[in-house]
Amino acid sequence: MAELHADLDRNREDYLDKENFMALAVLVAQRSKDPNTKVGACIVNQVKKIVGLGYNGMPNGCDGQLPWARTADNRLDTKYPYVCHAELNAIMNKNSADVKDCTIYVSLFPCNECAKLIIQAGISKVIYLSDKYHDTPEMVASRRLLDAARIQCEQFQPEGNEIRIPF
Repeated sequence: MAELHADLDRNREDYLDKENFMALAVLVAQRSKDPNTKVGACIVNQVKKIVGLGYNGMPNGCDGQLPWARTADNRLDTKYPYVCHAELNAIMNKNSADVKDCTIYVSLFPCNECAKLIIQAGISKVIYLSDKYHDTPEMVASRRLLDAARIQCEQFQPEGNEIRIPF
């Protein structure tokens, strides 16, 4: 039976690869309670198995206790000192011993803090969808870090603008 499934997978022409993994990152981002920026991440190992998923959210047990505001007179009244990014959550939620040499698909280019986590976790490739904060200091620092660690970064170019999933 396993041989039959392997043959079917090899012969499929409509098989999704990068599109599938990026779609999962975008889909899991919808679980975020952030009213402004929903980010998702999907970690895939060398044999194309999903080993981690994450989205941006507050630390465990802190939902509803901390602000989601983008701006405030006091930075402590914004989300930025508190929110856990999708990359952090995907790495923490991994279902394998490690994520060494894995690829991470993210809906938004990782910030400098997430770049450090990606490097330390041993992830070897970042595939991202949006790079809307490209010129901010955090993203410039992120690129420097990822370049220094020789982590390949690639912007995802979708074939279309949607993947249909029939129920």
